[in-house]
Amino acid sequence: MALSFCGSDNHIKAYSVNDGVLNNGCFVDALNLVPHVFLLFITFPILFIVLFIYWVLAFITKSIKLWKFAEFTVGIRQLRFCITALLVILYGLLMAVEINVIRVRKYVFFANPQKVKPPEDLQDLGVRFLQPFVNLLSKATYWWMNPLIMGAHKRPIELKKIGKLPIAMRALTNYLRLKDAYEDQRTAENPDQAPSIWRSMYRAFGRPILLSSTFRYLADLLGFAGPLCISGIVKSLGSENRTSTYFGVHFMSSTELLQNSSVLAVLLFLALVLQRTFLQASYYVTIETGINLRGALLAMIYNKILRLSTSNMSMGEMTLGQINNLVAIETNQLMWFLFLCPNLWAMPVQVVMGVILLYYLLGSSALVGASVIVLLAPVQYLIATKLADTQKITLEHSTDRLKKTTEILKGIKLLKLYAWENIFCDSVEETRGKELTSLKTFAFYTSLSIFMNAAIPIAAVLATFVMHHFVNETGPSSSEAFAALALFHILVTPLFLLSTVVRFAVKALVSVQKLGEFLQSDEIGDDSWRNGDMSMCFEAVKKHMGATKAINRKQPMRYQMDNYEQPTRRQMRPTETEDVAVKVTNGCFTWGSNLSTLSDINIRIPTGQLTMIVGQVGCGKSSLLLAMLGEMQAMDGKVFWSNKNRYSVAYAAQKSWLLNATVEENITFGSPFNKQRYKAVIDACSLQPDIDLLPFGDQTEIGERDDPFSALDIHLSDHLMQEGILKFLQDDKRTVVLVTHKLQYLIHADWIIAMKDGSVLREGTLKDIQIHDIELYDHWKTLMNRQDHELEKDIQQDSQTTLERKTLRRAFYSREAKNQIDDEDEEEEEEEEEDDNLSTTTIRRSKIPWKVCWCYLSSGGFFMVFLMVSSKLLKHSVIVAIDYWLAVWTSSKTNQSDETVMNSSSETHIPPTLESLTRATLLCLSAIGVISSITPLFLIALLPLAVAFYFIQKYFRVASKDLQDLDDSTQLPLLCHFSETAEGLTTIRAFRHEARFKQRMLELTDTNNTAYLFLSAANRWLEVRTDYLGAVIVLTAAGASIWSSLTSSGLVGLGLTYALTVTNYLNWVVRNLADLEVQMAAVKKVNSFLSTESENYEGSMDTSQVPESWPHDGEIKIQDLCVRYDAMLKPVLKHVNAYIEPGQKVGICGRTGSGKSSLSLAFFNMVDIFEGKIIIDGIDICKLPLQTLRSRLSIILQDPVLFSGSIRFNLDPEKTCTDDRLWEALEIAQLKNMVKALPGGLDAVVTEGGENFSVGQRQLFCLARAFVRKSSILIMDEATASIDMATENILQKVVMTAFADRTVVTIAHRVSSILDAEQVLVFSSGILVECDSGPNLLTQEESLFSVLHRVHTILTADLVIVMKRGNILEYDKPETLLEQEDGMFASFVRADM
Repeated sequence: MALSFCGSDNHIKAYSVNDGVLNNGCFVDALNLVPHVFLLFITFPILFIVLFIYWVLAFITKSIKLWKFAEFTVGIRQLRFCITALLVILYGLLMAVEINVIRVRKYVFFANPQKVKPPEDLQDLGVRFLQPFVNLLSKATYWWMNPLIMGAHKRPIELKKIGKLPIAMRALTNYLRLKDAYEDQRTAENPDQAPSIWRSMYRAFGRPILLSSTFRYLADLLGFAGPLCISGIVKSLGSENRTSTYFGVHFMSSTELLQNSSVLAVLLFLALVLQRTFLQASYYVTIETGINLRGALLAMIYNKILRLSTSNMSMGEMTLGQINNLVAIETNQLMWFLFLCPNLWAMPVQVVMGVILLYYLLGSSALVGASVIVLLAPVQYLIATKLADTQKITLEHSTDRLKKTTEILKGIKLLKLYAWENIFCDSVEETRGKELTSLKTFAFYTSLSIFMNAAIPIAAVLATFVMHHFVNETGPSSSEAFAALALFHILVTPLFLLSTVVRFAVKALVSVQKLGEFLQSDEIGDDSWRNGDMSMCFEAVKKHMGATKAINRKQPMRYQMDNYEQPTRRQMRPTETEDVAVKVTNGCFTWGSNLSTLSDINIRIPTGQLTMIVGQVGCGKSSLLLAMLGEMQAMDGKVFWSNKNRYSVAYAAQKSWLLNATVEENITFGSPFNKQRYKAVIDACSLQPDIDLLPFGDQTEIGERDDPFSALDIHLSDHLMQEGILKFLQDDKRTVVLVTHKLQYLIHADWIIAMKDGSVLREGTLKDIQIHDIELYDHWKTLMNRQDHELEKDIQQDSQTTLERKTLRRAFYSREAKNQIDDEDEEEEEEEEEDDNLSTTTIRRSKIPWKVCWCYLSSGGFFMVFLMVSSKLLKHSVIVAIDYWLAVWTSSKTNQSDETVMNSSSETHIPPTLESLTRATLLCLSAIGVISSITPLFLIALLPLAVAFYFIQKYFRVASKDLQDLDDSTQLPLLCHFSETAEGLTTIRAFRHEARFKQRMLELTDTNNTAYLFLSAANRWLEVRTDYLGAVIVLTAAGASIWSSLTSSGLVGLGLTYALTVTNYLNWVVRNLADLEVQMAAVKKVNSFLSTESENYEGSMDTSQVPESWPHDGEIKIQDLCVRYDAMLKPVLKHVNAYIEPGQKVGICGRTGSGKSSLSLAFFNMVDIFEGKIIIDGIDICKLPLQTLRSRLSIILQDPVLFSGSIRFNLDPEKTCTDDRLWEALEIAQLKNMVKALPGGLDAVVTEGGENFSVGQRQLFCLARAFVRKSSILIMDEATASIDMATENILQKVVMTAFADRTVVTIAHRVSSILDAEQVLVFSSGILVECDSGPNLLTQEESLFSVLHRVHTILTADLVIVMKRGNILEYDKPETLLEQEDGMFASFVRADM
């Protein structure tokens, strides 16, 4: 009886045991079956014991077999020897692993075995990223991602669905690892030496990079198997196999096995599977490590920001833009460099192996081709360098364009009112032109690079074949030519990638340099004073906190000082024995330069009292607060904090700062929510009316620049002072420090600090100053007792707030309407009737936006679309024709045009994505067509493969889009958190909330990293499956070629070569489809924006018909004017008729929502004038082109807006004025001396938003800007809200003088500004109810203007007595009586208001 593993009956020796049983091959084979008996006990309770016995016996039996093979001279040339040797190694490794498990777990021979617990992460049900915990097969194929990706087709992926990251991948873990590696480099001998970031990165993340490199080595080595296997298949067609016999057993040699075409086909399949598996594993490890590095760097940068010296920000050494670049660009550059790191040491291996194999195949002639590649490599590198330089220039132009566009959007109202749109648009278009030029240059070099990448292997092959023909007098064989061509393509790939890697390496070097400089920048100092001595010396920058309410609000309030009496509820003057909250002795502070900003500061802040700091613009009031908080650098002096005050400080900066969070979160600011206290704060700040307007109340998310909350409204000054500061804070014995330039507050101050030119002018109570500094007191009294200095009425104050609330409401209405229109458009595109069932959802989410894509393509012109499609088809047709001709001539050609798609596909722009998509698609279609034409049997297997590919791409695209959206949506809050932290740094440090903000940053970073990791895992999921699908296509094509008995070996090689092409490009078809689908969303938004209706700048009159001197007189006729903000809204002005004489000074006032601000906008045709007209100097403004109208009028807005550039540019962007005129305007605005002191004078730098000037100075620049234009009509809309009273008084006189012969229309938010007006227009509910001079209207007791003025007079009184029939009913301060809603005084005021 014949036994398959022993031989046959013809060889009796096979059964002989005369020489010993171990010398009998049959017995040795049977012996190797013994260990498998133990597998019958696989259900044994203690499984590891069975496995241990199995591995030991298997290792022993296989070792005996290998020993006997060697004894009978069976070597590595025989297949069975090689297989047995591999099994010995495998069983030995498995046995060693099992022994180690027993040792670690203390099993078998140990008395107390360790209990196996699942990893801590798996005990947390919130951890959904399971890649580190699943088995090896699931790791390799990402099988654990199946539920998520397939589930996305039914329901969108949300944040809660992807859960949390494992502990080892969280930002805090990696930050601590990187920080330890960074700090360990500091030595006691040289503590100031900057640690190396490169060394820190290597120590913290070097191991996973080495693991990834190992995977990459294996993948690259297996990559050579493809061309060699196909060459072997071509060569083996028609050859015969032979076997050898040793001690009666038939053996096949390894060489004979590798010459079998069927075996080679299987080996090719296995090599492709393993190669792609290792390659994807390498990609995953590098991406995971890169993400971990990015999270650690973000945490390190954030911690540095929280310790950053304030002078760095204020002096411009470290701008918000630089910090944003560090966060958004530099960390990503390092992450991408880490992604490409394995290529640095994998590329040399590819090159060396490729050259060795070429020399083995073709001999010395192959070196000629390699030399061609080496010689042409510098050309490719030069092109890559040009690409990098061009890309850098393009990025600079793009950043400049975005900056200018952002400034335009922020100041769009001012630009429109001043008719400066064209100036700023021209600037943006000029920058865009430079950007487009750079983009065209970049496209040229990109095309040249792709051409060189395709041409270099062709030139190398041509040189090699020619040299081979001369040396050997014959051309290479088909298998040699095919293998050589494939290997040359493999050689070109690393050389092409070299330029990319070098480019990213250079960027990484620059990023590390910037990061190092940032980490070494000045810090605020330590917090040791908080825990120890209450005195601190400011030899270095220190950080201070205290139990002090530091309020920096500049709000108007009118109080009379004639009858001032010091309150007796508590002592005002702190003595030496009294408790002092803060004390500064001999202080001298600076913002980082050698010049002191504050000098000779000796002040004390009494505990539990209200201290006010006053002074003119630029005297150092705000700087004094920051000096006490430790934000300024101290040149000399000491600051003392009391023990009970230093641990609790609240700080409200002059410039509003809000978080991207809900209203409630902005108010509570991390404090525990107390409903009663929360409501009291809302009432004290009068926020409830604004909250009621929001769509979700106080749960509405607002932004850091949200208009309704951008600044404290003027109308809240009285309410905030009475309810917020005097009642809510002072009654609770809080220490309050209020910085203000409104002297009317002083009546409430317990302690006053007057400042001038960076020094303390006077300190004490108001009574002290009245006694000891009569001149200063009289100066204050003069300012406060001006004839026109009465308390503005609440109703006028409310009008501005109401306008803002109306604007907010309109914004919400328009937003809702827009959303509704967008939803309708989307429904029309997707489904006419949308149901909530699963099938409709599936169709909608898996639909590719071909319509939007066509809109994008057609925007470039139909000819360009035709040219692009035609050139692509022609290119691939020529490629197929050449390949077919080469297959007939030399029998094969492989991997024609094997371009590296990853480089172009890494770009997020649409053109590279489209180019990559079309190239990959046409290559795959060409390959399938060639294979099918050569071996029609392939068509049978094509159908199931196509079905599999369809479902893979269908599931992936939906999941990828969701994960991409999650990545984008989680990245924005992270970047905003960095930005808002840098802007609110002083507030965060004052509140001592650094730890809370750090925790928030870590949460946002982990959330973004989770989405990014899942997106990366989804990409690996796709690529593994498409790679395996491509391997199946190669196996199918090889099998069909072998079994179809093709006589042309060249055609077989051609078919298999194209099958390999499918493997390379199949996944990129899906990836690019998914990317294109995401990018088309941006096209859709742009298209929607372009379809938005814009203003009609063209008028019925031509510009030439308007006199150049118009308006020359300033005469204004308003005839039956009706105005609305939108056709869907009600009119805000109804049938208004008025006449304003040339040069007249006119005031406009009215009740809440009366329409006075709408009238100011109507002068500039900014609102819809749907009936009536405004005639200025005989011309109807509606007939004028908007540019002409707005360029001839002047307006001063309440909010100061400055643009980055120079002072000259901000005053005269049209460049039409002389320097003398500009200096004259600055002198009028009280800015001449300050500007002269600046470096460059008129050309001095203005930073973004004018941040290098105070708010008051910015408003003065805006006043100067209006003076420069010198129009005959000036509109003033609360233009002096941000400047001190002394400056305001001067400016009021200046305006009256500079515009004495011009028409001035003042939108009155203060009655004092229009009491002497030659004409006052009083509005009520959009109707003009009164029109006369101010004095005349006051004489009419029943007039609305008179009623409003009487209310003002009463509200400014120190005491109100309400009588009825000789009896005193009410007696108290007006603000106290107003709180009694049921009182008679309150009812009187409400009736008049």
